[in-house]
Amino acid sequence: MANSGLQILGFALSLLGLIGLIVGTILPQWKMSAYVGDNIITAVSMYQGLWMSCAFQSTGQIQCKVYDSILQLDSALQATRALMIVGIIVTVAGLGVATMGMKCTNCGGDDKNKKSRIAMTGGIVLLIGSLCATIACSWYANNIIKEFYNPFAPVNSKYEFGSAIFIAWAGAFLDIIGGAMLAATCPKGKPKVKYPIASTRPTSSSKEYV
Repeated sequence: MANSGLQILGFALSLLGLIGLIVGTILPQWKMSAYVGDNIITAVSMYQGLWMSCAFQSTGQIQCKVYDSILQLDSALQATRALMIVGIIVTVAGLGVATMGMKCTNCGGDDKNKKSRIAMTGGIVLLIGSLCATIACSWYANNIIKEFYNPFAPVNSKYEFGSAIFIAWAGAFLDIIGGAMLAATCPKGKPKVKYPIASTRPTSSSKEYV
């Protein structure tokens, strides 16, 4: 029963993590304009994401523009895109495999050891997907930090972390926890059959005749 509850909790956390990855990938607030320097203009806030850039005005108007060409984007953004998409696809596949191996489902047959192995495989796949998303977020964040502390970069072109990157990080963290819980449901070994030990005392089958 405890093992089944651990599987359900791990699956729920992984599902929440998948939602976080999808939301974080879609949102344009991966990095936001940093207000540094002497001339601070707060009327317009600039945001950049993986798919578009947006301008938020103080009046409440939002103007977004999708990136025209993929080839014009820098390699870091292209790699982040690819890793996030791969992370989402692998996470979906891991959830599908874990569903077949969970004890509360009828998929995967009735063999408990086989279902435990399937659930463990799903957990490992989820860990791989969360690793891809973690690398993507960390890579993107590293580039933001480098550009922010670059002394040759203009002040008005510096950015800091946006909310979307934290959502994606949180989703990857939940996937790591959920995948670890599912991977921890290792199948139990088959019980060893104990055979009775044969007696080594010699049995006298001969009879004495007078």
